[in-house]
Amino acid sequence: MSEALKARIAGVFNEPGCDTNVAKDTKERKKGCSKPLTPGAAAGGCAFDGAKIALQPLTDVVHLVHGPLACEGNGWDNRHASSSGSKLYRTGFTTDMTEMDIVMGNGEKRLYRAIKEAITRHNPPAVFVYATCVPAVIGDDIEAVCKHASAKLGTPCIPINAPGFAGSKNLGNKLAGEALIDYVIGTIEPEIVTDTDINILGEYNLSGELWQILPLFDKLGIRVQSCITGDAKFRDVASSHRVRLNMMVCSTALINVARKMQQKYGIPYFEGSFYGISDTSDALRMIAGMLVERGADASLIPRTNDLIAGEEARAWARIEPYRAALKGKRVLLYTGGVKSWSIVAALQEIGMEIVSTSVRKSTDNDKDKIKALMGGDAHMVDAIPPREMYASLMRGEADIMLSGGRTQFTALKAKTPWLDINQERHTAYAGYDGMVELVSELHRAIVNPVWQEVRRPAPWDMTVPAGLLESAC
Repeated sequence: MSEALKARIAGVFNEPGCDTNVAKDTKERKKGCSKPLTPGAAAGGCAFDGAKIALQPLTDVVHLVHGPLACEGNGWDNRHASSSGSKLYRTGFTTDMTEMDIVMGNGEKRLYRAIKEAITRHNPPAVFVYATCVPAVIGDDIEAVCKHASAKLGTPCIPINAPGFAGSKNLGNKLAGEALIDYVIGTIEPEIVTDTDINILGEYNLSGELWQILPLFDKLGIRVQSCITGDAKFRDVASSHRVRLNMMVCSTALINVARKMQQKYGIPYFEGSFYGISDTSDALRMIAGMLVERGADASLIPRTNDLIAGEEARAWARIEPYRAALKGKRVLLYTGGVKSWSIVAALQEIGMEIVSTSVRKSTDNDKDKIKALMGGDAHMVDAIPPREMYASLMRGEADIMLSGGRTQFTALKAKTPWLDINQERHTAYAGYDGMVELVSELHRAIVNPVWQEVRRPAPWDMTVPAGLLESAC
């Protein structure tokens, strides 16, 4: 590992904007806010994976993975981030390093040729180059190659120095943010600047969730200069340093970007959520209030309150037919990060009971919000072994489980309704319309008549009355 990469990782671990680090002394803060990796264990994803999923939603750039083919194959499109324009981000690019490249030290030459070919074929506004374990171990200097290629070819080449062995997926998220700060944000001046410009950080437009929020901003006259990185274009991100406000959606991922933009450009930030009716309304009010404080027209606040009143009334009217069937239903929420509390708030709004929520990849701030919502830490769990999860569901402790795809079969084996809530899902749940869609999906899953059928004893397991058996004989 190079000295530059070591210094960058140390800086990320010592991130003062992270809520986990605020109350720690200098020695403890350097340990960072993520659990250290066990050697040889992926721990839910490596640093390369975290960097790739954080930046791949940038739609119009080439995402070039420098390493063996398997690294790109395993990391490609593992989030359903949608695009309203370019589909270039859905094309996989890799240098496909072989044993011969490693032995002969041809990695840097191969990388330069790949960059040149990608620019010649696709003419992108930028090329993002991701380091993986193999070239990092043999000492390939992707930063030098990118610098040379940028000067020679006239296209910005951005080095993402986050090899997998550096740490966890969350560390990779932050290293990706460091690359944006160092090489992208502030490199282009925006063509238009208004008093109501904002950025949204840590939103990836999963299944089009950003598009459920943008109409609300359009009605208020608030301009989203850039969503970092959902449905983002390189020029928008590069010129995102002149906005009035940053909203942080997922603080575990890009808190370093928000803090450094505040430090470097004077842009304040706050953390909010667009999951659930109340959280969406709170986020809109916060945005309006902070924009007015920074010079926006004071009429923005009453207009925001009027919009919220109308949207909430419309959403609750659409949710009402489902409330009786969902009220009191028990939910096992097995996700992590910001969803560990934001989805809790959304479900509690419609009267559902949270049996427990996982706190994997959740910060101390996330855990504090869970305690405030649920009254203590008794409902917080870390990783649940499949055997224990299955036993809990078989005992009937939850009426439905919300989780990612990797645990769906545990729920289905326990004959329990399941709903995908993680990044792989195909349904958008953000904003007022998203909340209505979530309630509809929950209702559809719970009341589905298939569960009555699969829970009935099989004919060969049913006890036959003795008299009936004798008469049959």
